[in-house]
Amino acid sequence: MNNVIQVDQIVKTYSSGTSEVHALRGIDLDVAPGEFLAIMGTSGSGKSTLMNILGCLDTPTEGAYLLDGVRVDGLDKNALAAIRNQKIGFVFQGFNLLPRTSAIENVELPMLYDRSGRKRDTHALAAAALARVGLGDRLDHQPSELSGGQQQRVAIARALVTEPALILADEPTGNLDTHTSMEVMALFQELNEQGITIVLVTHEPDIAVYAKRIVEVRDGRIRRDEPVKNRRSATEDLRLEEKEVA
Repeated sequence: MNNVIQVDQIVKTYSSGTSEVHALRGIDLDVAPGEFLAIMGTSGSGKSTLMNILGCLDTPTEGAYLLDGVRVDGLDKNALAAIRNQKIGFVFQGFNLLPRTSAIENVELPMLYDRSGRKRDTHALAAAALARVGLGDRLDHQPSELSGGQQQRVAIARALVTEPALILADEPTGNLDTHTSMEVMALFQELNEQGITIVLVTHEPDIAVYAKRIVEVRDGRIRRDEPVKNRRSATEDLRLEEKEVA
């Protein structure tokens, strides 16, 4: 079985006038199906550049990138857009939901942009994705009628609905309080247990401990790549919190 992500000696250099900025300096990274990976790094470390390349939002200057067995590093913008739509589900810090649009219509969006020609009942699939994240009774609610945690669940349902090879989550708890962050991480852990591959970018160590593996980027290189020691269960942490409140 192919790795979901196979990155070989990825380099990214930006030209700024007469100077060059070396954002990534030879990254090797393999992510197998069913992994739950946290990418960490301070501002300027290269983690955002790596995230953009993994998400096919940017292309490397050098090196090879295979996404679910498909070589993507040399593709043009249209081909990258098609790959993004079919292979990747995105979850962002700011939710990125259309404001005057219902939850179910927000979740249907990626299927409306699908150029693969697949004929699908988008309404039924969107409803099933919302039920999967615990929002089966909120299909017609607009984002303004939902809490921050519920909005992020809608975003996760939207990421899931195309059955992507990979969910890419960029600081998904950055706009949420501690309790709601744990609820979102409990959902990610549950989805991962169902076999979904998740790559999460975070600067918060207390969020990274819910992943199975941590990759730390510093100065454009991977400085640490190891399994999470003392991995935590977000569901268990929520239970403990409820006991303390009681």
